[in-house]
Amino acid sequence: METKDLSVEAKVERLRAHRALGHAPPAELEWLATRAALVTYETGDLLLRAGIASETLNVVLVGRFVIFVDKGSGPQLLFEFKAGDVSGALPFSRGARAPSNVTAAEPTETLEMPASHFPEMIRECPTVTAACVHSMLDRARHFSTSDIRDEKLVSLGRLAAGLAHELGNPASAAVRSARSLDDALKEIERASASVGAAGLTTEQRAVIERVRGRCFARLSGPALSPMARADREEELGAWLRAHGVREDCAEPLAETALKIAALDELAAAITGEALDASIRWIAAGCLVRTLSAEIQMATSRIHQLVGSVKGFTYMDHARIAEPVDIRAGLDDTFTMLASKTRANRVEVVLRIPADLPLVQTVGAELNQVWMNLIDNALDALKGGGRLTVLAGVEQGRVAVRIQDDGPGIPPELLGMIFDPFFTTKDVGQGTGLGLDIVRRILHRIGGEIAVESEPGRTEFRVTLPMAT
Repeated sequence: METKDLSVEAKVERLRAHRALGHAPPAELEWLATRAALVTYETGDLLLRAGIASETLNVVLVGRFVIFVDKGSGPQLLFEFKAGDVSGALPFSRGARAPSNVTAAEPTETLEMPASHFPEMIRECPTVTAACVHSMLDRARHFSTSDIRDEKLVSLGRLAAGLAHELGNPASAAVRSARSLDDALKEIERASASVGAAGLTTEQRAVIERVRGRCFARLSGPALSPMARADREEELGAWLRAHGVREDCAEPLAETALKIAALDELAAAITGEALDASIRWIAAGCLVRTLSAEIQMATSRIHQLVGSVKGFTYMDHARIAEPVDIRAGLDDTFTMLASKTRANRVEVVLRIPADLPLVQTVGAELNQVWMNLIDNALDALKGGGRLTVLAGVEQGRVAVRIQDDGPGIPPELLGMIFDPFFTTKDVGQGTGLGLDIVRRILHRIGGEIAVESEPGRTEFRVTLPMAT
């Protein structure tokens, strides 16, 4: 970087050819030229360092500056300022910090004026000021559009990962049970043929039906522990071995309320191969019932998850403000993040009154707020902990407090967490856009967010307008 001497007249001539400012009155261009210095940059020179707010207005005359951001898959071009653009500090801007280093992509020349001249410029140069404000708005629109798109992709990735994990277990269970069901049905056919060929009397068939009926009754009380189930299988297996019946029938029979006394009744009426065929037929029928119940439970879970996805995304709703049930949105969000909650060993406490008023908002966007805030809280609780969500009415608005007992946010970082691209996560673990997107969404729907944090307690408080 090098500052060069150039006459005011020469700088005015350069400004007249500038795309954004060239239409300004000569007096305004001369005012700017008097206070701006010509600065040249070689390829790779640094204009602004990441995390630093610019203190100069930069009028790009030749060349271009680029901003690359690494979101986990390598550096990606985020934005560029070319010849004819205005960059750096701008009038009425918030003085945001650079999300990444701003460097010259080729030999570049700029006219640079300290931001301390802005109050005077606003009074003396209305056309130049308006052009700078238009540039600022265009830049904000670009960042907003790209930020929201990127954050939606990240949210979609989190949603897909959580959903894949949650769907994986019931889907695998359904496939496994369906395959076993085919084998069980074949065993029923074989055992049924054997029972039919045994030439049993009406009385013997009646005994089989009574035992079969008892077998179909489920065990009362809580489910057996693994040890108790193993003991029951061993007891049934010993009886089957003693009566010359295939021992593998013990496993499906152990899931039922069948007692040894019922088997003794069956053995007293039927013996030999007929007894073996009868018990195999009964056990296969029990297994079919068990597998059918498992398939029903698994597919019901899948149906529930699909319903949660539809509820979370509001895919059947137009993206307009409407009365929204906060409890339903939070339930769907925790369903999406259930695998992460279990993996991080987090205890979730939901305290939401049944009569909590509806809020007027776009449901899908509000759920994105919950997703980001709860996902961040889970990240803070990787070693385990408690996440508490409280809701109520405060000062005529609905307030939701999301609290975690993690390590907290350091005081020196607390004021930066809503800045675009600010993140404390490792590269590839976060875009630094989540809380900025949360703030923007809430601002758009009339909501507010505040944060308090100390070691052992962090709380994000979201307030929303009630539905009328």
